[in-house]
Amino acid sequence: MKKVVSENIQEFLEKLGNRFLEPATLYLLGGSALILLGSSRDTLDIDYVGSDIQSDKFQKTLEEVAHELELETEAVPIQEFIPIAQTGLSRSLYFGKFGIIQIYIFDPYSIALSKLDRGFDTDLDDVIFLLKKNIINLQQVESFINQTSGSAKEFDIDINQMRSRLDAIRSHLLKG
Repeated sequence: MKKVVSENIQEFLEKLGNRFLEPATLYLLGGSALILLGSSRDTLDIDYVGSDIQSDKFQKTLEEVAHELELETEAVPIQEFIPIAQTGLSRSLYFGKFGIIQIYIFDPYSIALSKLDRGFDTDLDDVIFLLKKNIINLQQVESFINQTSGSAKEFDIDINQMRSRLDAIRSHLLKG
């Protein structure tokens, strides 16, 4: 399988839009969404919100196009990982229309919280990217972390770890 870069994602979306001829909406997240927002880091797959797939036919077409282009895709049930993902659709960013498929970048705050929760160095770099591009802001991220604390156990989230990682990012930004 190929590494996923901007050109691969564009080609994937164009082929998907040309092939699937019914109205649909697709919400991208993870590294592929960040690439579309301007991140220079590559990723291994195209992540999308699994619950947004309206039909088996759309899912099948999506998988066929990815296979033809030798790209990995992954349906991510983000609403099972981060509580604010439940309201994330309203904060999603419109990316474009391919055929009659509407493409959105899923809520950048949900993406940031999921990355703060996982906590790899590359995840923290992704949060820094979102902050530096003014796609999200530090105070709102902190507010969402505080809102999440009530349901942290239900989602297996370590709020203290997320706060610690956000503090490390804040320190990094102050130095830089």
